Amino acid sequence: MNKTKPKNKRKPKVPHIVCKPCWELKYCPYGPYVEHFPLSPSTADIDDVRKRYRALLARFARGEFKTEDDIMFWVEHLEYLWPDRWEALKGYDTSEVECRVFGHVCPVFFNKEPFTETKESRRFGRYIPREIMLKVVRRDGQMCQICHKNVSDNELEFDHLIPFSKGGPVSVGNLRVVCATCNGRKRDSLDELLEPKIQDETAA
Repeated sequence: MNKTKPKNKRKPKVPHIVCKPCWELKYCPYGPYVEHFPLSPSTADIDDVRKRYRALLARFARGEFKTEDDIMFWVEHLEYLWPDRWEALKGYDTSEVECRVFGHVCPVFFNKEPFTETKESRRFGRYIPREIMLKVVRRDGQMCQICHKNVSDNELEFDHLIPFSKGGPVSVGNLRVVCATCNGRKRDSLDELLEPKIQDETAA
């Protein structure tokens, strides 16, 4: 009787709501902080992680660490070994969310927010809730924040300081009142927020 080999179950892929800000920013906004997060489950034994976590907690309970440097050093290890994070990765094919430099899972996998979403996977539209509109109008006194003239109700518009297309959130801090004329002139860029380029005095 021929025995057929059991088929290996494919691990589910991470839903594509996970962003990789480094893809668009061209650098990692987390830097070495990535090293505080788990490695791929395929490279580690989660039971061993739990054992090491409990052992480190016991060392803290015994008061083994006396200096501030020692405490901070081992707190980082404790955060890295936090079993809940490792458990959350079980069953996933996490190759899509691994840091290409450090090998750890990107913190965005655990801590994703609207302002970290990439353009391709952003789930939030341009719609501005009425509550946010009212807060912005009250703060700006119904005055255009570009030409500083009072804006009538029928000309009142809202402008994203960081353009929506560049990842700017729909929030009170990123919105301002503008008139229709000024809003029509504004380009979809970050030039207004950036420092002016310093001219090279040595240039001919």
